Amino acid sequence: MVDRGGSTLSLPEDWPAHPDPILALNRMGSFDWDLDTGLFHMDARAHEIFDIRPEDYDGRPESLRSRVPPSEGRRVDAQVARAIKDGSENYGTYFRVRCRDGTLRWTHTQGYIRRDETGRPRRIIGIVRDATQELRDGLARREQLAQDEALRRQTSIVESTTAALAHARTVQDVIDVLKDSHGLTHLGAASLVMGLVEAGRIRIVAEGPEGSSVPGTRVTRVDEAYPMSEVVRTLRPRFIESPEEFAEHYPVLWPHLTDLRVTSAAYLPLVAQARPIGAMGLLYDDRRGFTPDERNVLVALGSSIAQSLQRAMLYEQEKDLAQGLQQAMLPRSIPSVPGADVAVRYRSASLGRDIGGDWYDLIPLPGDRAGAVIGDVQGHDTHAAAVMGQLRIVLRAYAAEGHPPATVMARASVFLKELDTERFATCLYAEADLATGVVQLVRAGHIDPLLRLSEGSCRRLPVEGGLPLGLSAEFDRLEYPVTTVELDPGQTLVLCTDGLIEEPGADLDEGVHTLQELVCAGPDDVCDLADRLIDVAEERGGDDDVALLLLRRRGLTQRTGDRLRQHVPPGDPEALTAARHMIRAAVRAWGAGERSDEIELVADELITNVLVHTEGTAVVTLRVLTGHARRFRVEVEDASSALPRRRDAGESEVSGRGLLLVDRLADVWGVEARGGGKVVWGEFTVQERG
Repeated sequence: MVDRGGSTLSLPEDWPAHPDPILALNRMGSFDWDLDTGLFHMDARAHEIFDIRPEDYDGRPESLRSRVPPSEGRRVDAQVARAIKDGSENYGTYFRVRCRDGTLRWTHTQGYIRRDETGRPRRIIGIVRDATQELRDGLARREQLAQDEALRRQTSIVESTTAALAHARTVQDVIDVLKDSHGLTHLGAASLVMGLVEAGRIRIVAEGPEGSSVPGTRVTRVDEAYPMSEVVRTLRPRFIESPEEFAEHYPVLWPHLTDLRVTSAAYLPLVAQARPIGAMGLLYDDRRGFTPDERNVLVALGSSIAQSLQRAMLYEQEKDLAQGLQQAMLPRSIPSVPGADVAVRYRSASLGRDIGGDWYDLIPLPGDRAGAVIGDVQGHDTHAAAVMGQLRIVLRAYAAEGHPPATVMARASVFLKELDTERFATCLYAEADLATGVVQLVRAGHIDPLLRLSEGSCRRLPVEGGLPLGLSAEFDRLEYPVTTVELDPGQTLVLCTDGLIEEPGADLDEGVHTLQELVCAGPDDVCDLADRLIDVAEERGGDDDVALLLLRRRGLTQRTGDRLRQHVPPGDPEALTAARHMIRAAVRAWGAGERSDEIELVADELITNVLVHTEGTAVVTLRVLTGHARRFRVEVEDASSALPRRRDAGESEVSGRGLLLVDRLADVWGVEARGGGKVVWGEFTVQERG
């Protein structure tokens, strides 16, 4: 408040005999202080400023002490002494004057120090003026600037909070944004509490910092005497501007807030579509009152929070509904399959109602067989989930009816086309005989499966495929080639949807390679391996669902009741090849030993005989019989009642040797009538396995 080194007074040598008219015009008083005599002369205006009558003033500075508070006088004296000592030509300072009625007014003085030729100070001349209004105006300007800055800061934090809330998907996301300590600090609030309206009650869902909520008020009724209840009832904000107002209007709540040193509070209703969904309280410990602009900013903040909360609540409701629908379409449990360890997993993408049509299924089939299905319907919505559910049911039905894998896939494609939907689906169907290890795979536009070997290595299983379901029927390309592989004990078949291998910025081959490495490095147990793969998918994120099915063949040591049954339709080379594979795998797995080749050859001849001479389907059955000796029995059934006839083929003939081979190789064989057809069978005695 000192003006040293500023503009000096320009006063005539005979001042104050001829005072500057500008002083009078600006209601300034003047003084002349003779330092040699100590006399302090003032003009009439100066007397008015000091509020002292001329007759009560004797010209001595000490006489002014009654008008200048001691602390102010010491400060002015120190200022003048320092200016004289420093050799300054002028000084200036503000000080207070006590008027005769006891009130204080701010005064400003500026003095000019006159020195002689030796530099000795001889005289101080200057002005004095009433500065009360000036300081009031300056203080008001500073306060206004401070308020403007605070409002700008609050507006900025509201804008940044609103921007952050735009990315909040869940209610917890909204809470995390509001509890951010920087947000509270910039808003000037010491603590925050927020509650949601549920069935006529308000449940506190957020507080910050911890301990901001009052014990016993975690759940309160809307009709209780609390400020949050009030704003929910009235849909109007409540601004509490002082501790006294808080204590008067909320006597039950106030005693619990004294430790928080609350000086004011703002309670905001959270209203969306004219309906209260909650309330928020901001508690302050360093302010009293709210300006109109501050109130408007806080109301805008409450509106933004309400919209974000409503959006988050709708998101969670839709997500729950979508996930419930999707889970209802998937099998509730996976049946136990003798001879196999199976693990299935499903991960939903975090996209609200944008669910996918991914699915898995395991279908128990007669004769120690099982069908494993993995598929993905195009799209991410409830319609995709509904189509998925229908496809899963029809695939299961076609497989359970005993149709070959290629037929199952073709019929499912026709079904999807007849649904009159624009969706198509990719699918992989694997029919595994767990006794023999033979697996027949059919692929409709889906990604290839993986095979994990017993020693831990993993490779991709190339499966020749056809068009996706729906498209193959649309373009009349219903032929699905069958790929047959043998699954040895300890080996695991890995079926998944593309959500497990797709990575941002990587192509499909890179994703498959990454999955192979994960499968190789994963645990041996199929459940643990499935958990590991899904954990990786969770860590990676992504906007697609993931379905996963692992099937690991256990080693079977069946002593009795081993049985294999397979349908071989005419005109289907793939089915005949698959049957041969299965028979070969079965006789080796069941320990036929040195007679394996004989059993395979007889079975092949009997099947071929049916396909050539009856033009119907051959049903081949391979069983292990026990009794006084261990025997392999091959049965081939057809729908023709005509009995086979053994004949001797000439040297140049290519047929006629089938029954001759059966007779030479089998220990015993025969023909049995069965319904409208017959069964040709042969038995082979083998040594007991050790």
